[in-house]
Amino acid sequence: MGTIAISGCATGIGAATRKRFEADGHRVIGIDLRDVEVVADLSTPEGRGRAIDETLQACGGRLDGAVLCAGLGGHIGENATVASVNYFGVAELLDGLFPALQRGEEPSAVVMCSNSAQLVPNAIDTPLVQAMLARDEPESRRVAEEECSGQLVYMLSKNAVGTDVRRRALAWGDAGVRINALAPGPIETPLLQGGLDTPGIGDAIREFKVPVGRWGRPEEIAEVVAFLMGPHGGFVHGSIWYVDGGADALTRSDRF
Repeated sequence: MGTIAISGCATGIGAATRKRFEADGHRVIGIDLRDVEVVADLSTPEGRGRAIDETLQACGGRLDGAVLCAGLGGHIGENATVASVNYFGVAELLDGLFPALQRGEEPSAVVMCSNSAQLVPNAIDTPLVQAMLARDEPESRRVAEEECSGQLVYMLSKNAVGTDVRRRALAWGDAGVRINALAPGPIETPLLQGGLDTPGIGDAIREFKVPVGRWGRPEEIAEVVAFLMGPHGGFVHGSIWYVDGGADALTRSDRF
């Protein structure tokens, strides 16, 4: 059985993913703010460095998988923090854990994106995504605070994450490590509930049409993660899978 690092595993999708892998006998190294093996704040460079160092120490420098679920919703009212956690808390962990993944057995990583990442036209050209992809955290935080709404920061940070994952495909593939992203729709998690409880954002979520007629469950996302990281997903690499009840197909029927 393998050793899997999972960020954001105290609640929601991360917690369901942890449960799924542990049920198969894998060892999980959890990264979160509480109740896990590695307690670290991914909103700061120091916290991310601690997360990487303690994870590498816990796994002995060898990982078979990484699932990066940690993220914040745009409703929290701290745009700079959302930018730091959602993008830099992913990109820097991928960088830092990559050497350990190269030593793993059939190693793979899965990152949580969002089906809302493609809702902003020409997102790649926005100042926030450009600053994120340039790894300029101070500028990313400034733009997030001064030029964006909370929900826009969320969507653009997830767009940057998806772009980052796809840009790694060649180098990671050459190194023998697969990487993919999931783009969930509305999933019954504390993050979704926080949005529902926020005036304005909550109404937009409720009005968002999901063709299958319901919201998703964390366990459903965990099953897709398990497939992507397992032997049957061995030819899936550099992809973004929409697991959103058909919402992306509804909003982008002719773009895929």
